[in-house]
Amino acid sequence: METSMDCCTSKSRNAAPRPLPAPAAAHPRHAQVPLDTAEFAMGDAFGEGYPADGEQPVHAVRLAPYSIDVTTVTVAMFRAFVEDSGYVTVAEQEGRSAVFHLAVAASRADIAAVDAAVPWWLEVRGADWRHPHGPLSDAEPDHPVVHVSWDDAVAYCAWAGRRLPTEAEWEYAARGGLKGRRFAWGDELNPGGRWLCNIWQGRFPYENTGADGHLATAPVRTYPPNGFGLYEVAGNVWEWCADWFAPDYYAQSPSADPQGPPTGERRVMRGGSYLCHHSYCHRYRVAARSANTPASSSGNCGFRTVAR
Repeated sequence: METSMDCCTSKSRNAAPRPLPAPAAAHPRHAQVPLDTAEFAMGDAFGEGYPADGEQPVHAVRLAPYSIDVTTVTVAMFRAFVEDSGYVTVAEQEGRSAVFHLAVAASRADIAAVDAAVPWWLEVRGADWRHPHGPLSDAEPDHPVVHVSWDDAVAYCAWAGRRLPTEAEWEYAARGGLKGRRFAWGDELNPGGRWLCNIWQGRFPYENTGADGHLATAPVRTYPPNGFGLYEVAGNVWEWCADWFAPDYYAQSPSADPQGPPTGERRVMRGGSYLCHHSYCHRYRVAARSANTPASSSGNCGFRTVAR
């Protein structure tokens, strides 16, 4: 079984951070769920995580009240940010981003590179948040925005008067009030034969049966919400968190409002994506972790926001 984080995330990129945009004159409306002061057991209670991901030990965490978006930020929401601020994403500046090979909508000439280690990821010229599969595609307004780096997500938050969730805030919200469960809805992946999240079905990375109805992203609110009313906290797209990633952080994490390590090379991503599959990357579990560099972007990573 594949254990590398690179199996389900694109090749890492590095770039210098850029100035943040000015806040919006009036903060945009986000559908949010308010969460009260809480204590929960964070981490993998089943021992199913990849050792390099550092999902253990399970540890008690206390959180101050906060609100979190019901859905990931959509294309329509991100478009409002760009139109108001003039912001240009990392992928747009570089002129290319990572697209899954079966989803590419581009001419052969627009395939800029293939990573031999993960050949299902193609660097496609003209792939960005407006063109999620390449220059021959157009983003749907009710789909999660993708091809946004961590830096891009932070820029959106600065404009919207929000911020990215800490990893602990994300996991508590994703659990939806369930204690020690494997998924956001319980312990069984598809109870009664129902698909409750957008992940890979078939033989990865060559065949997707489409049993859940989607090859790539699904519109937000496609699948039932969790106990807190949050949609698609498993599968669909990875979600950036505020924290730097370290595999040994849980062993030293403070119990009250942990913020992650003070420094690092990669930022945490949570929730898995439409490419996750039990045969190589079962990171759609609620305790699962992954990470990528802040300048990296791909067709399967987005974000949601929080505030206090």
